[in-house]
Amino acid sequence: MSGIKKTISENKWACWLVLACLVVPMFASYFFDDMFSSLSPLFEHPENLELGWNEADYGLYSSGYSFLCILGGLIIGGVLLDKYGVRKMGSAFVGMMVGGAALVTYAISAGFPPKTSLTIAYIGYMLFGLGSEIAGVAVTRSIAKWFKGRNMALAMGLQLSIARIGTALAILVAPALVNHQIGKYYTLADTNKPALVGLAILTVGVILWAIFVAMDHRFDKSAGTTDKVETAEEDKFRFSDILKILGNPRFLMIAILCVTFYCCVIRFKKFGVTILITLFGVEMDIATLLLAMIPFFTIPFTPIFGTLVDKCGNATKWMILGAGMVLTSHLIITFAPMDMPVFAYIAIGLLGIGYSLVPAAMWPSVPKIVPEKSLGTAYSLIYWVQNLGMWAVPILVGNILNNGKTADSSSVVNTGAVLQAEYVFIALGVIALAVAVLLRRSSHKHPELGLDKAARQ
Repeated sequence: MSGIKKTISENKWACWLVLACLVVPMFASYFFDDMFSSLSPLFEHPENLELGWNEADYGLYSSGYSFLCILGGLIIGGVLLDKYGVRKMGSAFVGMMVGGAALVTYAISAGFPPKTSLTIAYIGYMLFGLGSEIAGVAVTRSIAKWFKGRNMALAMGLQLSIARIGTALAILVAPALVNHQIGKYYTLADTNKPALVGLAILTVGVILWAIFVAMDHRFDKSAGTTDKVETAEEDKFRFSDILKILGNPRFLMIAILCVTFYCCVIRFKKFGVTILITLFGVEMDIATLLLAMIPFFTIPFTPIFGTLVDKCGNATKWMILGAGMVLTSHLIITFAPMDMPVFAYIAIGLLGIGYSLVPAAMWPSVPKIVPEKSLGTAYSLIYWVQNLGMWAVPILVGNILNNGKTADSSSVVNTGAVLQAEYVFIALGVIALAVAVLLRRSSHKHPELGLDKAARQ
């Protein structure tokens, strides 16, 4: 029986076809999540939006993604994945993701008053966020299963790269979809177009997820295994295992690195166009292109760095380098001479490469420090910690920008407010770099974990 399992798991076409089916739902999730990122300057002018949202409203909406996650949804979802399996529970949360996106689309299309539309959209975005995060856990765990012992970091890197094309596409096409023009009044029929496109892509993702479910069922049926975690009685998951995971210092380091690092990049993207326009004096189309460079950098670099981690090891060293590059990027954005766009290009280049480095090394490190029976829960706990920051940072930055408008115009963000927002990202970057250094020291003290060891070929 084990021979059959080995034959199926090492069948290249099956592994890569599964990966193709898994990346599209994540691609769609990333697109929908970032559909407003390059449109953030529109919320400086709520008087020109039929939707009526200002920057504080946009910041609050953005935080909705993480609300259910930090209330325990991620932990519960991870436990359910371990207990009932990826196919059953993963499908439930993929459905929640699409249902939440549909509710957001309805909220910004139906002509409600601004506060009502914001409330409904917030609820929808909460459902979308929790569904997306648990679906992401299911995807990560499935890749770990199908690529165990062979090119796992490469597969995870490819998944991240392709998913981030969704972010890049959303950033680039959203201004064209709403037909952005200076001084234009935007109707609901303008501002809901990115959501309609995102919902259509999510529908395709659901179809491909169903194909993955069928293939995964066939895999387990042939191999005599299950997508649930089957262990001996003494090794079965218990809720007390959560405390054991949280008591693992290396797990805590990875979780803290994850939240601080991702907030430096992902939450920056939510306000990046406004920040770049204010500090470097570029036009919106240039700022949009700069922002889109962040995920585009990850497309070639993440799988390359994933391959290097597989073949060369030294994962913690790559994490230090990536965190250092992201911190340097925000220092350049904050302190470089204003109205000199060349520094913006340099900063975004560093941010994009750093965004490729850390995840390519970080995510494959989790199975090395957590027992397989608790892997779904461990990934969910990391996402839970990450979402604490993802919830708080956009509210903080949105209010900083909304409260920092110039006295002579309620629709212009001043430079001081933008710099205050950047100080938030710098502080997070400092913490990320410090934790990455601590993680490398811990890896040296515990070489038996193999954190810096190359993958088995």
